[in-house]
Amino acid sequence: MTTYVRRALVASPTAQAQAARASLADAWDWCPIEQADVVIALGGDGFMLQTLHTLLDMRRASVPVFGMNLGTVGFLMNEWRQHDLDERLTNARAFKVTPLAMTATGVDGRIHTMPAINEVSLLRETRQTAKLEVRVNDRVVMEELACDGILVATPAGSTAYNLSAHGPILPLGSAMVALTPISAFRPRRWRGAILPDKARISLRALDPGKRPVSAVADQREIREVAQVDIAIDRARELTLLFDPEHALDDRITMEQFVA
Repeated sequence: MTTYVRRALVASPTAQAQAARASLADAWDWCPIEQADVVIALGGDGFMLQTLHTLLDMRRASVPVFGMNLGTVGFLMNEWRQHDLDERLTNARAFKVTPLAMTATGVDGRIHTMPAINEVSLLRETRQTAKLEVRVNDRVVMEELACDGILVATPAGSTAYNLSAHGPILPLGSAMVALTPISAFRPRRWRGAILPDKARISLRALDPGKRPVSAVADQREIREVAQVDIAIDRARELTLLFDPEHALDDRITMEQFVA
C-alpha cells in the first residue's frame, strides 16, 4: 500500500468532467502536476492517453495516474466516485505500461520521434492504396503489402484500434506486440503477426509520392512519411492505478470473451 501526499487533479474539457473536477476541488489539497507524486485524471480513454503523454513530455513518466471514467468506454479508467478517494488510492493496484518509440522519416528527410502508448499506425492519405515494405529486425518479411494501413499495438492498446482492425488481444505482461494490417488488399489473407516486444519493426512506403501515407503515434500525426521505425521504449515505463476489482489485466483478458 502506498500513501500519496502530493496529488494533482486534471480533467477533460467536457461539461461532465469539469463538473466532477469542481466537486473535488475543495475536498482535497491539490498541487500542480509538475509537483505531484500521483495524478487523478477525470475523463475518458482519450484524455487518459493525453495525460500520460503530458507526463512523458515532462519527463515524469514515473508518476502514477489514477483515472476515473467520465467519458465513453473508459477502458483505462476506474469508476467515477466522488467519495473514498483516499482509500482507493491506498488500495490501488499498479500496472506498468511500456510505450512504443516511433521514429518517422518524412519524404523531405526530416525526422520525427514520438512515443505511443496504444499504437503506431501508418495510414493512406488519399483514395489510393498504400504500398509498404515490412521489415522485422532488419529482415524483409514482406516485400509489398497493399493496404489501407498497418499498425503496431502494445498489450495495453491491443483492445483499442488494433481490435477494431481484427488484431489479437495481447495479455498485459505478455512481452509481445501486435502487427496488424488495416484492410489488406494484397496479400488479402494476411491477418498480421504477433512479435516479441524486443523486435525492431520498420515500415517503408514504396511509392510515397504517388501513394502518400501518414504515421500516427496515438493521437499525434506526421504526414507524408517515407519510413517509420518502431521499437519498445523501456526507458519510459508508465504506471496506471486501478481499483483491485477493476484491474487492467483482468479487463484485457475478459475482452476475449465479449461477443
